[in-house]
Amino acid sequence: MLTLVFLPQIESKAHPPTCSVNDPLQIPHEYYEQGDLIIGSIFSQFFSFFNTITFDEHPNAMFVGESLVVTKYYQYVRAFVYAVKEINKDPRILPNATLGFHIYDSYFNEKLTYQTTLNLLFSQKRTVPNYKCDTQKNLIAAIGGLDAETSFYMATILGIYKIPQVSYYLFGPSRSSKTQFPFMYRVVPNEEYQYIGIVQLLLHFEWTWVGIITEDNDKGENFVGSLMPRFSQRGICAAFTDKMPALSDFSEIFEGYMKAESMLHLFKNNTVKALVVFAETHSTMILKYFLVQAGDMADTQGRMWILTAQWDFPAVQFQRNWDIQVFQGALSFGVHSTEVQEFKTFLLTLNPYSANGDKFIQEFWAQAFDCVFLDSPVAGENDGTCTGMEKLESLSGPFFEMNMTPQSYSIYNAVYVIAHALNTMYSLKSKPRVVATLPNLQPWQIHPFLKRISFNNSAGDQLSLDAKGELESGFDIINWVTFPNKSFSRVKVGRMDPWAFSGREFMISEEIITWHSKFKQMSPSSVCNDRCSPGSIRKKKDGEPFCCYDCDPCPEEMISVALDMDKCIRCPADQYPNKHQDGCLPKILNFLAYEEALSITLAFLALSFSVITALVLRIFMKYKNTPIVKANNRSLTYTLLVALLLCFLCSLLFIGRPQRATCLLRQTTFGIIFSVAVSSVLAKTTTVVLAFMATRPGSRVRNWVGRKLATAIVLSCSLMQGAICTVWLCTAPPFPDLDMDSLSKEFVIECNEGSASMFYGVLGYMGFLALVSFAVAFFARTLPSTFNEAKFITFSMLVFCSVWVSFVPTYLSTKGKYMVVVEIFSILASSVGLLGCIFFPKCYIIALRPELNSKEHLTRRNN
Repeated sequence: MLTLVFLPQIESKAHPPTCSVNDPLQIPHEYYEQGDLIIGSIFSQFFSFFNTITFDEHPNAMFVGESLVVTKYYQYVRAFVYAVKEINKDPRILPNATLGFHIYDSYFNEKLTYQTTLNLLFSQKRTVPNYKCDTQKNLIAAIGGLDAETSFYMATILGIYKIPQVSYYLFGPSRSSKTQFPFMYRVVPNEEYQYIGIVQLLLHFEWTWVGIITEDNDKGENFVGSLMPRFSQRGICAAFTDKMPALSDFSEIFEGYMKAESMLHLFKNNTVKALVVFAETHSTMILKYFLVQAGDMADTQGRMWILTAQWDFPAVQFQRNWDIQVFQGALSFGVHSTEVQEFKTFLLTLNPYSANGDKFIQEFWAQAFDCVFLDSPVAGENDGTCTGMEKLESLSGPFFEMNMTPQSYSIYNAVYVIAHALNTMYSLKSKPRVVATLPNLQPWQIHPFLKRISFNNSAGDQLSLDAKGELESGFDIINWVTFPNKSFSRVKVGRMDPWAFSGREFMISEEIITWHSKFKQMSPSSVCNDRCSPGSIRKKKDGEPFCCYDCDPCPEEMISVALDMDKCIRCPADQYPNKHQDGCLPKILNFLAYEEALSITLAFLALSFSVITALVLRIFMKYKNTPIVKANNRSLTYTLLVALLLCFLCSLLFIGRPQRATCLLRQTTFGIIFSVAVSSVLAKTTTVVLAFMATRPGSRVRNWVGRKLATAIVLSCSLMQGAICTVWLCTAPPFPDLDMDSLSKEFVIECNEGSASMFYGVLGYMGFLALVSFAVAFFARTLPSTFNEAKFITFSMLVFCSVWVSFVPTYLSTKGKYMVVVEIFSILASSVGLLGCIFFPKCYIIALRPELNSKEHLTRRNN
């Protein structure tokens, strides 16, 4: 275990450190310009190859050999220089002071990043911590770096001296970095908004089955860990997560250790059309190399690439002929930027032979234009000599861009943030502002002014840092349009801005997006399976992610109105599902209307039988003195016929839209009238039985035979039914009601009986009377008499009981208006049974066999 022991600093007066001895390690790439205040910066442009450290010599004696230049990153240097020069020309910002700068490269190497950071702080010749050997160098703040590692390497040293560091591309978690590095500020939005933007972008295009490609390091793990919970919450599934091998040194790419077979998901899962890629700018070269190495195995054409804000299209010399058409139509997030109009003009003035102090430009120029300078060690090996007249605008996008990139714009803003903080500090502390105060300025004094700073830059954008030192801004959504000549174009197609007005936080213009040619100018579909159409619901597949499912149709009486619903729903009570079960239709009213054919038929039958009953009554009244009419109590016969007439007519109360009055009268009128009719039949039967019993010698039954007994039977039985109906009407009377549930496509307007027990009590009492009548008539059927009605009454009661016994199950099994039809039919059928069985034989004799309707015939038959 290695233990580091920090000893207190001992100031030695006798032997101070020597600052004049040359440092064995010479950093070849730097750019220095003197000013009253110096802003340091470390960019990342060179991939260099180092000899292996063997500890045979001082470890600082690392040989910096020939470098591979990411030419595109040279724009970062120029954006930094342009911002400093623009501020120095602006009389409104630090009018009595000038900004200088000192730029180094990180070489994508942690050792050299620490070395160059120390070089920013101390002497340019020999690094002696805590001693300033060059009194002219006054570092007030630093800017960098291109990735999180470089930023944190710098902050480790700069934080010791409380020097403000403004990072122009640090997207890592703000809470942990701010706690560990409290003097770091960021001119990029919080990465949290990028996660929100990715989810909203995927949901906007309904890409719910996606692949994720990340770097094989902690940042990649954090990216997946932050994104996956959001995916789950919004119904998005990750089909796979592929990792690009991490490179500790860019030279490893030549060793060919990256094998395309390690990313089989990307190449073999053809159902995934949307790929979310997390890769920092220099890592994109690795991904491109990966796709090239995969060759024909990589079925990546026609994929939709969703790229994070760390993405860019840099290239080095050996990638000059690599095709980037695979990324045609890709969408990426980018730090919001606005075109700086004069920057392009500034770039056009560049000349590698007149760039004083700039030790980056010659190697950039040589590798960008594939030429050599006359003083280069390899000048004789190449026929192309750099003239300085080469045109920057002729370079393709992966090698250099004339328009300011989002990264360069962040660098440009970082310089302005430092300048405005200094300007605010001077305006408060010194009036008038004089350069004489500058030597006394300490870097830590700027921190209060960097927090909550807000201003408009020269491009017109408002820049504001919150209390955590983060930029209060959003992301642009960029569409990448690639061309066959290996160049590309950035097209802004949307914005993710959490500070926008409500409803405008996420905006995208689909009509200006250029899609991959395989998509035929339409957004692709990236789902695990086809979506469930309305009328069906999702059913999870066992062992599969929740984005993979089957589609099951909704049960009857239920619907689903949208794609991919998890549950079917019911229609409102006044509606019913349509044929496809994807919508609701209004229910129609259901009642037995007068204009219906069925109603007309029933009404016609009721009126016809009423007329027939009236005719029978007329016949009996006309022939009231004939033996056949007088034989069985004329008053009971008239009562029964009138009751039957009213029975036929009361069925009309059941036709038409139920009203309060008709609901009150329907069942009670029917029950009382039928009770009168049945009790009349009972009285007639009882009269017949008693009449024969009275003919026996010494019988006391003679005293009971007469009109009073019949009247008493009819009144008592009818009054009992009337009492039941009265109690019904007083306690729970029937009322008009709307039944929404009985029928699926209709709602029934019906008479609610109020009390089902009372309704069946009325029917039960009527059935009891019918059974008693049937029993009495059955026992009297053998009595001898020419005009004995017992046989006919027996048969009529058999018909009556059969009708009403079958009524109950039929009534309960029907719904809607057909329940009313069943009851009307039962009323008519039972009434016709009584009318036909009892009175048809007598009418036959009266009308067609009058010779049988005589006292002589009656006497002869009896003898």
